[in-house]
Amino acid sequence: MSIDGRVAVLGVGTMGEAILKGLRSGDHPVPASRLRGTVRGKSRAQELTRRLRVRIGTDNVHAVREASVVVVCLKPMNVLRVLRELAEAGALEHAPLVLSVAAGVSTQALESVVGKSPVVRAMPNTPCAIGKGTTVLTGGARAKKKHLQTAHRIFQPLGESLELDEKHFDTVTGLSGSGPAFAYLMVESLADGGVMMGLPRDVAVRLAARTLLGASEMVLATGSHPAALKDDVTTPAGCTIAGILALEDGRIRSTLARAVEKAAACAAGLGNSER
Repeated sequence: MSIDGRVAVLGVGTMGEAILKGLRSGDHPVPASRLRGTVRGKSRAQELTRRLRVRIGTDNVHAVREASVVVVCLKPMNVLRVLRELAEAGALEHAPLVLSVAAGVSTQALESVVGKSPVVRAMPNTPCAIGKGTTVLTGGARAKKKHLQTAHRIFQPLGESLELDEKHFDTVTGLSGSGPAFAYLMVESLADGGVMMGLPRDVAVRLAARTLLGASEMVLATGSHPAALKDDVTTPAGCTIAGILALEDGRIRSTLARAVEKAAACAAGLGNSER
């Protein structure tokens, strides 16, 4: 599926840059002439323009005025303010699709400031930067099937995308959005154990990362419950059960589950600190 018209990405940070790169790749790349981006500083805009070969500026109104899709990659506390400024300047009068990746900012809140524009909300995660991400999408009251299809097309080069009801989005943020950081902590911790037992640091990190990667792929490829896959590794009186009991002594299950709970609760409040 191709994207008609111009796409404007407001806030070309890590995710905005990944989206622009993704739009220029794949089976149906969007020509650079139909892409725009914005950042705050002129020097940053110039550097990104050279590196991405996409026109990056500092004027949100200019970038959005002729766009058919506006991708909002701003910090949550700035999203409603910037969209309100665009609406007041008349930049949204042509009702472009507004696609927001901001955590904690509901479709209802977005719709309250964008006039007649349809709204789709997305929660991607940072592995999108290497094409291995996961993005969850939900449509607002005015969003039609074609708008969600456009959102899927935008995130398709960045990994997998799926749709969920918006009531799940804070939990998605805590699990999928924050989850990579939890995984990095696990990789670091496993590698520390390897180093403690004599492995070189680079080897320990590589083994830990590839072990988590392989285990995750096993879950997805087999469809088996993680507990069943765990039992396949855990032989009676073996080394794996000894390690698992040590993890259980540290309450690893409840600790990881509580991390998701805390991150989700924090996500729920992010959109309430508008500036």
